[in-house]
Amino acid sequence: MGNKGDPTPPEDLQRIIESAKRLGVELDEAEALQWMTAISAGQSGGDVVVDKRSGVFGHKVSMLDFSDEDLAYFRQLGQLVEFDDEPGVVETALSLSGSAAQSKIQSHPGDADYFERVNIIAKTHEEACATLARIMRQKALDTERGEHYQLIEVKFGSYPQDMLHGEDFVKAGAPISWRPEEVRAGKIDGFSSEGDRVAVEWDQVALDPGWCKLDWVVADPVRRKLSNASNMLDVTWQAPDDSIVPLDGYLDPYFQEVYLEAESIPLFSKLVKHVSSDALDEYVRQLEKEVNKYLTKDINYGKAAKRMYNIFRLTGRYGEAAFVRELFDEPATMLYQVWSLVRTLDDCVRDETVIDQAMLSSQADELIMAVVEVLEGVQETEIVRLLLRVKSLLDLQETGEEWTRQVDSARAELINVVNNFFYDRLTAVPEIKAYMDGFNR
Repeated sequence: MGNKGDPTPPEDLQRIIESAKRLGVELDEAEALQWMTAISAGQSGGDVVVDKRSGVFGHKVSMLDFSDEDLAYFRQLGQLVEFDDEPGVVETALSLSGSAAQSKIQSHPGDADYFERVNIIAKTHEEACATLARIMRQKALDTERGEHYQLIEVKFGSYPQDMLHGEDFVKAGAPISWRPEEVRAGKIDGFSSEGDRVAVEWDQVALDPGWCKLDWVVADPVRRKLSNASNMLDVTWQAPDDSIVPLDGYLDPYFQEVYLEAESIPLFSKLVKHVSSDALDEYVRQLEKEVNKYLTKDINYGKAAKRMYNIFRLTGRYGEAAFVRELFDEPATMLYQVWSLVRTLDDCVRDETVIDQAMLSSQADELIMAVVEVLEGVQETEIVRLLLRVKSLLDLQETGEEWTRQVDSARAELINVVNNFFYDRLTAVPEIKAYMDGFNR
């Protein structure tokens, strides 16, 4: 399914435009043709472009979907999540990814997702891993808690054995999620499958760092909004012979990032020379695995739609991409953001956040108003009832089983509406339905 096809012919686009009209999706034909012309032109010549006015750069296709309207905000927030350079030891390039990098089309983005290339210059692989362990732990400690932010978790290393970690039984080889207090202690305590006490040390897992990611809850004091901010790291080791080795075994491609500073171009250029020649095909294959997961196992048609959009725009299925592109701007997709923000409120409550209680209550009010604006009838009544209960518990500062139950119920109702919205519209377009039907059911 990942092979690049011929660009969508005009008659196919016309059929998709007619499908959009039938579904009440406002797909502007002239704008769609303009976008398709631009993306088609992007298939020739160099694939990385620099916006000289704003100083950002990225893959041509990604840059078509990026708006610099909120660039100042993302650069400011980037100061929290980014890693510092250390001359001759650590060099970095920070970018936006996910919906944040598609701000021109995603009017209601979920989280503020960052992606950072971290290149470590060291004599040995072990020294590079030790440097990564040091800077990740220090970053977590330095940003654990502040007036407008709070660290939620850090992904680093893999479990060396099956064990019970908190309430979760985890398998050997699974990525470790460290709570802030565990990062501070430098170890995770748990029980083996035989019931014996075991401990996993931070430095113990450093030689196989695997998935490296940090997540925070952030409160924007100007906009009075909450969001989840994350930084996914792609870490490489530069050996004395200047060879580049990814510490997780795979050098990520660059088809969905928008880099925030032109000063990062030299590092970016040095690293991407080592990206595999079949990186695009492999990237599409990975996306299709995720589509399959969200269509058949962890059902989430919103997440599936986001990945299908990236597949379609990178494989010449521009008509389908143009349709999905417009779905992200529909009012109902605001509920995807509401679903995400309910999780953010939950993170704040569970971690006894330092974030102002009045802001949390105000955010809950905005979520309720967003639902009222988009929905009507029984769905609106039920979701508003659940969110009002969440707000009541929030105002009373009550946690525990009742809080968890109400939050889980609200998120389940919201994702059900989002799923129905995307499923109904995606499957009503024959070309997209045929693509979805190609996955194993």
